[in-house]
Amino acid sequence: MNVARLAAVDAAQAARVLSEVREAALAGRRARIAPRPVIEQSWGRVLRSGVDPEHDVRSRLLPSEEVRRRREESPLRHVLPVLREGLLSVADVAQHIMVVADADGRVLWREGAAAVLRKADGLGFELGADWREDVVGTNGVGTPAVVRRPVQVFAGEHFVRSQTSWTCTGAPITDPRDGRLLGVVDVSGPLETMHPATLAWVDSVAKLAEARLRELHLASLERLRAVAAPVLARLAGRALVVDRDGWSAAVTGMPYVRRVTLPKSLAPGHRWLPSLGSCAVEPLAGGWLLRAEDEPRAGAVRRVVLDLARPGRCTVTVKESAVSWSRELSPRHAELLFLLAEHRAGRGAAELAEDLFGDPSRTVTVRAEMSRIRRYLGELLQHRPYRFSEDAEVMVVLPDDPRELLRQSTAPAVARKRNAEYGGRSG
Repeated sequence: MNVARLAAVDAAQAARVLSEVREAALAGRRARIAPRPVIEQSWGRVLRSGVDPEHDVRSRLLPSEEVRRRREESPLRHVLPVLREGLLSVADVAQHIMVVADADGRVLWREGAAAVLRKADGLGFELGADWREDVVGTNGVGTPAVVRRPVQVFAGEHFVRSQTSWTCTGAPITDPRDGRLLGVVDVSGPLETMHPATLAWVDSVAKLAEARLRELHLASLERLRAVAAPVLARLAGRALVVDRDGWSAAVTGMPYVRRVTLPKSLAPGHRWLPSLGSCAVEPLAGGWLLRAEDEPRAGAVRRVVLDLARPGRCTVTVKESAVSWSRELSPRHAELLFLLAEHRAGRGAAELAEDLFGDPSRTVTVRAEMSRIRRYLGELLQHRPYRFSEDAEVMVVLPDDPRELLRQSTAPAVARKRNAEYGGRSG
């Protein structure tokens, strides 16, 4: 069924059809018309997350100070003029509103027709509200954030009944530098104001916003490059100039590095950084000058803390002198780093494949994952065989209950460790 076309011709009939489809799906019956795949998949996720379709459960709104802080920190603030120019003039005439939410699903900006804004208030679609899919069900903010593509949600395609008189069309906005989700722009309003072209319209404006972010990034790097050129010309050895987010503007004496992972609390002085190792950090206008040190400084301590104590949220923290940085690990990376901590002498790709899968031939998967880990651990992780560097102190924080060690892991080596620890305690 072409929902957009039907709704454009007869909104009331479209709402009735979609209501029938929704009621049949929630009752576990086969409807005469199947829901669209993107909606059916969303409903499945929402059901598993425990959202009640009959009860409008709303999150607590963020305080105005927190909304203000998020606005000031969000890169989306730079593209608001693009979004307003592309969406607001039409949205206001068509009795829609424009909503911009961050990557957490929190509504940060909301503009458009006054009457529709009041209706949105009645749905809890307010500044600071949480519109993630697993909080309020299938919708034009949370669902595009999950599937990472534009989605239009009509009337009864919303999972929660109170939203079924509404139509939302949202498109994700991603960081053009690394693909990270920045947020979602959404155009919403009553079903009868919907137009079949809305999806393409919102998507095109979101892409314009991403293009604008790319232009701004390149322009800022060009300004930093102009500042860096005379500085680098006077230096011997390896050096790199990066912006505040670690993106490279210029290098000398070393191969080009696209990005360096920087700790949030980076300050001038001698530091250890992934990809570069020990280096001297100096501020530049709009960025940092990083001068690599070929020899580690005497007395510098590098410590790696692998925290596996909290099931489902494993982290690695690197500490050197007065600076440290942390990263949350995927389940696979947590397994690999745990195995390397257990085998300080190192493990080859085939050995790690045997540890993870019970199959030493699966070396391609192991090598790909180890390459990803080395992007953020840099020289702390050696290869041939894979191992932590000899000068790093490695500490593993284990859960109190040995059975909770990487609870979701099916790796044979991890299972053996669980059993050995648990058996040893019980004995």
